[in-house]
Amino acid sequence: MTSELSDLTNIQDLILKKLVSYQKEDLEDVAAPKLQNLTVECNDLKGAEPNAPTSPTSPIASPLDPVKRIIDGFKHFKTSYFDTNPALFNELAQGQSPEFMVFACSDSRVCPSHVLHFQPGEAFIVRNIANMVPAFDQLKHAGVGATIEYAVKELGVANILVMGHSNCGGIKRLMSYPEDGSEPFDFIDEWVKMSLPAKAEVIAEAGSADFHEQCERCARESVNLSLANLLTYPFVQKAHLDKKLALRGGYYDFVNGIFELWELKSHTSNPIIVQS
Repeated sequence: MTSELSDLTNIQDLILKKLVSYQKEDLEDVAAPKLQNLTVECNDLKGAEPNAPTSPTSPIASPLDPVKRIIDGFKHFKTSYFDTNPALFNELAQGQSPEFMVFACSDSRVCPSHVLHFQPGEAFIVRNIANMVPAFDQLKHAGVGATIEYAVKELGVANILVMGHSNCGGIKRLMSYPEDGSEPFDFIDEWVKMSLPAKAEVIAEAGSADFHEQCERCARESVNLSLANLLTYPFVQKAHLDKKLALRGGYYDFVNGIFELWELKSHTSNPIIVQS
């Protein structure tokens, strides 16, 4: 066993040395000229293709050319938004004072800046698998805790929104594992299990419902659990009790174009449902 571990260590060392060697070559021979070219292309905004699409719903470049897609995306933003809103960006250059902190899922279909039409400087956004907020714990999930602390104590946000959504992959995993007998993930299962209380409540209340319905229920219950978890942060609890901070839950149904919004007070309010 000791011999096998020694062999494995030697192999890992060899791989790391190769990677470092390749990285050094790339940085010296490839990366610098590429970065220079990218900078020149981004700065040369007037040289943008005259036929480049302007619709935000259309792809700006072929998905097979990711570098061009990134450059064209920035050019489109620069010419159609940055250059046409100098007052806004001059103000943002001095600092930020967002009204909202938003927890949203990393799902590519539910970007809150698009769904809720947030403008630059308006929302301090955190995205993760299934838009979950862990309870206060200085030894775990420090990255999430740091964003909450910064938003509340430094930026003084007045609103925190936790936004769930339909067809959430993280919620589906929570609802199906380990009962489905699948192999565990390295990180996902440990993360989503913080919403096991939401899963248990759904199973207790809707155990006979089909899997899809259970997942949609759990997406909303998980939002409520995250709102409760937010109150375990002392600075959030204080700001909420002082009525300086509102906590709200949301649910975006991107299949039917419906948004639900509710507020956490001494109880959870009935949702406002927006369809049009």
